[in-house]
Amino acid sequence: MKVRKKHISEREERYIYSAPFSLGSMAAVKKFNYGGQAVIEGVMIRGRSSVVTAVRRPGGEVAVDVKPLESIYTGWIRRTPLIRGVVILIEAMVLGIKSLIYSSNIALEEEKEEISTKALWGMLASAAVLAVVLFFIAPLFLTKLVNTYLTNSLLFMVVEGVIRLAIFIAYLKVMSLLPDIKRVFAYHGAEHKAVNAYEAGVPMEVNAIKSYSTAHVRCGTSFLFLVLIIAIILFAFVGRHALWLMVLSRVVLIPVIMALGYEVIYFGAKHRGNWFVKIILAPGLLLQSLTTGEPDDSQMEVAIAAMNKAVEVDRAEEAARATS
Repeated sequence: MKVRKKHISEREERYIYSAPFSLGSMAAVKKFNYGGQAVIEGVMIRGRSSVVTAVRRPGGEVAVDVKPLESIYTGWIRRTPLIRGVVILIEAMVLGIKSLIYSSNIALEEEKEEISTKALWGMLASAAVLAVVLFFIAPLFLTKLVNTYLTNSLLFMVVEGVIRLAIFIAYLKVMSLLPDIKRVFAYHGAEHKAVNAYEAGVPMEVNAIKSYSTAHVRCGTSFLFLVLIIAIILFAFVGRHALWLMVLSRVVLIPVIMALGYEVIYFGAKHRGNWFVKIILAPGLLLQSLTTGEPDDSQMEVAIAAMNKAVEVDRAEEAARATS
């Protein structure tokens, strides 16, 4: 397959692909849990030391962008239990926004615009505030409306948790109905197929990955569902107090809930064959039907390009270390 090198800089390496390619033997690379997300007309894959974003151009070619990860995303702090959950959440948000900006520029054939650090953190802060208000504060206030009918603290927390889950599912359902979002969700399905197929050791080819599931145990959708379940349990220990104190607890305990949620997902991914683990993970996997779609061949080609490049970069770095 013909590959034309488009541009190279110290921070970026971009290629144009006219067809999908296969690096089937790359499954031999030292084990690493690859993952990523869907972007506009593309897929982002997070590798061991780099993040790769593949995007379909309007003309049909696939542009692949490679950027090295900063040390905070690859050091000891990312491997430390409980702490790593918060770090990985921030990482996913930062890398996700950067990849979305890149993909929108490529998909619309606009000039690449670097986002400033201040603007990036502004976006992250806005997204975080919206999430806290929608999924943690709003359910509390809605539950307070029926407070007189809730005879004890445990019942209050359960009702609040059910409302929180209902808001979350309704939000995902509404998003899944939007045409542009549905296409992004199809790329999400393509990303999962590529990751599932890679972990199964099959060649990175469209026909080979097509039969694999659009759901994955390490998906962010499953993670968020577990976070909401853990919140019910944790807030039950907090109990029912003055409104201001309950609002404060919903905000302060979010990092703790996120950390616990990641450890459950991490454990579940390592023991996915256990029947009890399957029961715990089943609701999250089922919920992914709202955030993933069945991709077409062209979308799977993009996911394959991102996965292949991420593995290629890791393999090259391992080879360089082995010879140094």
